[in-house]
Amino acid sequence: MTIHTQGEAELARSALAAAAGRHFGRVAEIEGLVRQSGGASRQTWSFDALVGGRRHGLILRRDPPVNGKTDREQSVSIDRATEFRVLQAAHCAGVRAPEPLFELEPEDGLGEAYVMRRVDGTAIARKLLRDPPYAAARGLIAGQLGGIAAAIHATDTRTLPPLKRREAADHIAGLRRSLDLLASAQPVFELALTWLDRRKPRPLDNPLLVHGDYRTGNYLADETGVTAILDWELAHLGDPLEDLGWLCVKSWRFGAVDKPAGGFGSREELWDAYERASGRTVERARAHWWEVFGTVHWGVICLNQAWKHLSGSIKSMEHAAIGRRAVETEVDLLQLLKAEH
Repeated sequence: MTIHTQGEAELARSALAAAAGRHFGRVAEIEGLVRQSGGASRQTWSFDALVGGRRHGLILRRDPPVNGKTDREQSVSIDRATEFRVLQAAHCAGVRAPEPLFELEPEDGLGEAYVMRRVDGTAIARKLLRDPPYAAARGLIAGQLGGIAAAIHATDTRTLPPLKRREAADHIAGLRRSLDLLASAQPVFELALTWLDRRKPRPLDNPLLVHGDYRTGNYLADETGVTAILDWELAHLGDPLEDLGWLCVKSWRFGAVDKPAGGFGSREELWDAYERASGRTVERARAHWWEVFGTVHWGVICLNQAWKHLSGSIKSMEHAAIGRRAVETEVDLLQLLKAEH
């Protein structure tokens, strides 16, 4: 069900009231149901559940209505039931993540969905990087992200639901398939993929939980720093340095280009905090490889967005705006490939 009209919102409130009532064991009243911005591949709704005189701030995570089109990102996304269990395992392991509470049932009529506790903070990079209330937090976030990444990767894989294992070679193959679908020459991305293929790191004997989209914009922070890691739909098993490399992609610095760790600090700050928390040494060359990979990955996503708009398959100014950023990643890649590591 797409929640657009007042009538649909009432049906959604009724479904959430029933689901919350089952979970809390008492009659629940739903207030303040509002869709949050962002989340193109997943819908996020904020609401309050009033149960026995107590107010619970909650978040609904659900799949958008099926429209016959599937993005590359969606094709590797885990389903809501799996995401719920990954979040359970990570939260129980002490990861700074929202507490997952309950799943919705088919008869609730909201599709695949689950509910978690709402966490205070903002995910808006512009605010975190520029607004005065977050001045102190800006000096903490890079180190905090290193420590939190270590906690994610320390999650006992035996507590996780079945997840796909994706190694460097798998990622490269996926990007090559995406480029082939465009049917146009992309020399910078082809050069970068060849560079990656020749230098791909050896797979780990014991792959770890990888968040898969660990970047600025996908976590909440307040005046004290990071409060929760969001958007777990790309979780998989693999190389933990994939998360650290993705965080350092230049596009996720949102203008703070001199601070590679998400716009908040140096790579060394991130790596040192990760090493202290994990007890593992960050191989610099391996981390650089994953940063190059992440830059190619984002560039190919941009190209795909542009193609969808230009081909007419999805007419969208958002797709067009994202698509034009592909040229930025080409410049970033040429600079990264020059770097000596």
